[in-house]
Amino acid sequence: MDTFGRRKVWMICLTGSAVFTGLTYFVQDFWQLVIVRALASGLAYAELAVSITIVNEQVPAARRGFLYSIVQGGWPIGVFLASGVYLAFGQYGWRFVFLLGVLPLVAVIAGRFFIRESERFEHLQDVREAQRAGNADAVAHLVQHHDVDVAALERVSLKELFLTPGPVRRQLVVLSCAWLIYATSFVASNFYITYWLTNFKHFSSASASTLMLVSGGIGFFFYVLGGMLGEKYGRREVIIWTSALVAPLSLLFLLVQAHWLVAIVYFCLYQATNGTWSGAGYAYQGESFPTRVRGTAIGFLSAVQVLGFMVGTVLWMILSASSPPYMTWLVLAVIVPLGLWITVLFRKIPPGQELEEIST
Repeated sequence: MDTFGRRKVWMICLTGSAVFTGLTYFVQDFWQLVIVRALASGLAYAELAVSITIVNEQVPAARRGFLYSIVQGGWPIGVFLASGVYLAFGQYGWRFVFLLGVLPLVAVIAGRFFIRESERFEHLQDVREAQRAGNADAVAHLVQHHDVDVAALERVSLKELFLTPGPVRRQLVVLSCAWLIYATSFVASNFYITYWLTNFKHFSSASASTLMLVSGGIGFFFYVLGGMLGEKYGRREVIIWTSALVAPLSLLFLLVQAHWLVAIVYFCLYQATNGTWSGAGYAYQGESFPTRVRGTAIGFLSAVQVLGFMVGTVLWMILSASSPPYMTWLVLAVIVPLGLWITVLFRKIPPGQELEEIST
């Protein structure tokens, strides 16, 4: 992103995700399924990194968090639609359901042809070109529009992010730890939740899908709520409050048995692990880094999130094979999220600032 541009990488990720989602229909064995789904999911999470970057660079500073929360709210709407597709077409088999998943991706690809490149990225490229040409007057004129740390432009992004002490590296390390913990616990409360509901809470498959349908459908408004609260109180504060709810809600979910109570508790847990966390969290990521390394930093955080999903899945498999079911849930969904208190170390970023005011 920081080299070739946000829009170009965005289109590559979307197209690849659509292709491999469609190819899922044709897999013939387990390893083909693993490879195709890994590529489709990996490209989808790469697309998330580009979305965070380009949208936060484009929207007005005064409403950045609120507007991005609306965009990110497409995730619960997707869960809502996916649950509806399963209920309507599951009888035709999982292959057909994956094939239908290509349709919205194609529609999004078509729509994004009309989205222009990030103005901030283009401005940064202009500054780089003027600096390399030795045109000091052009550089001075350009930095009046968007402030840029000209001396830092030629630094290698990876070196600055990982090897250069300072606020950029500190923020990346703290965010990486938080998102690794978040993604590890997310596996239990979201990825395997239908398995847990049907096997240990005695829900039917249809009832579990309906719960996900409702949680996702209403969840859109919790994403927006997270964005609105972030504009009023600060995105860091919303992330801290939300992360503090995950472990208690997960413990309560483990203990309750009545279907109506399980549904209410899980609905709240879904909104904490998806709605308000994501509604504030991804806008906070987008404003945490200067434009010259923003794409690389957010791409790395998305990779850390995928790593967390892998760690959580491996832990789920190990614990499921060696421990009682309640212990698997207790470790992944209750104990691991206690580590989210690391969010108190996040940098305080008052809402409403231009990205260049926060970090150049």
